[in-house]
Amino acid sequence: MTLSTSNPATSTENAMEILPATAVALAEQHLRDILQLAFEHTDKHQAIVVYDKCCPLAVALTSAYRACLPDARFIDFDVETPELILVTLNALQASDLAVLVQSTNFRLEAYRLRVELFKRGLKVIEHPHLARMEGDEALYYIESLAYDASYYRDIGNALKQKIDHASAGVVDSGGAELIFSGRFEPAKLNVGDYREMKNIGGQFPIGEVFTESIALEDVYGQVRIFAFGDTSFTVNRPSQPITLVVEKGQVVDTLNSTPEFDLVLANIRKDDDVVWVRELGFGMNRAFSKDRSVRDIGTYERMCGVHLSLGTKHGSYAKPHIKRGEGRHHVDVFAVTEAVRLDEEVVYSNGAWVV
Repeated sequence: MTLSTSNPATSTENAMEILPATAVALAEQHLRDILQLAFEHTDKHQAIVVYDKCCPLAVALTSAYRACLPDARFIDFDVETPELILVTLNALQASDLAVLVQSTNFRLEAYRLRVELFKRGLKVIEHPHLARMEGDEALYYIESLAYDASYYRDIGNALKQKIDHASAGVVDSGGAELIFSGRFEPAKLNVGDYREMKNIGGQFPIGEVFTESIALEDVYGQVRIFAFGDTSFTVNRPSQPITLVVEKGQVVDTLNSTPEFDLVLANIRKDDDVVWVRELGFGMNRAFSKDRSVRDIGTYERMCGVHLSLGTKHGSYAKPHIKRGEGRHHVDVFAVTEAVRLDEEVVYSNGAWVV
C-alpha cells in the first residue's frame, strides 16, 4: 500500500507518512456507528479524547474522532502533564465518555487508567498498541472497527446460549481434534452489547465470545496452531502449523515446533510448572482471518476463528486450584480450524460461524 502525505484532515508535527483520506473517512464512519449504536453517546454527556501523534494509525483515528465528537476535549498525551490529564478525566461524571488513542499504552504513574475510569461509571473506548500496525495492517485495523450490531449481537448471543448448554465440544483443526469432554464455564461476550453489563466499553476492536472447560482436566487430544503470541507480545507465524499434544488439560508435547514457541512454553513452565490450556475463544471479527492478520496480539485475538490461551492466568474464571488472575502467563495461540462442534452441532465451518 502506498500511503498519502496530502490528507488535509489529519496533521502532525512529526515527519511521518499518514493514512489516506479514504481510510480516515472509513474510520469516521465506523466510529460514528460505535458511538451511536454501541455506546448510545449523545451531546448531553461530555467526552474527552486522550491521544498521541506517534504513528499514522493514531493520527488517523484522532482525526476521525474529531469529526465524530466536535464538542469533545482533545488532550495530547505527550504535551500535557499527567497531573492535568488526571484532573481533566476526574472531572467527568458517570456516563460521560473517555477515549484513549494510544500508539503504545498510556502510563500515568501507578494509575490503572481504564479500571479507574470504569469504577467511576464512565464509558471507555481504548485503542492501545496502534504503532504495532503499519501499512496494510493499519487499514485492516480500521476495517475491524466496523460495527454490525445484528451480526455481533445475534450471533454472539446465539453462541453463548449454545456454549452454556453444551455438554462437550470439539475443535477440528484438520487431522487433529481437541476434545472438551465436559461442560463449559458461562460464556462471556465482547460484542459491543453493554445493555446488561456493569462496565460500558473496553479495548477495541471487539468481536469475541469466550469460555473454558469447567474442569480443565477434561480437555485432551491434539490441535494444530498457525500462529501464537511470542515473548514480544506480537503475532508469530511459523512456516508450518505446530501441533500441541494435550493430556488432562495440559500441553505435554509438540510436533513441528520452533525455537520461538519452545521459548514460550519454557517460560510458562518456569513460572507455572505446567502448561494449562485455559481459554476457548470464538473470535468473530471478520476483518481478520488466518490469512489476514496484524502483529498486535491483543487486536488479532478477535480474528474470526478459534484461539486458546496457554498458562495459568485468566482474569474471568477461577478454579479450585487456581485463583482468578493467578499466574503470570496467558498466551494466545490460534488454531487451524476446519470446524467447531458443540455436542453434535457444527457451529463453525468454512471460515464462518453458522449458528
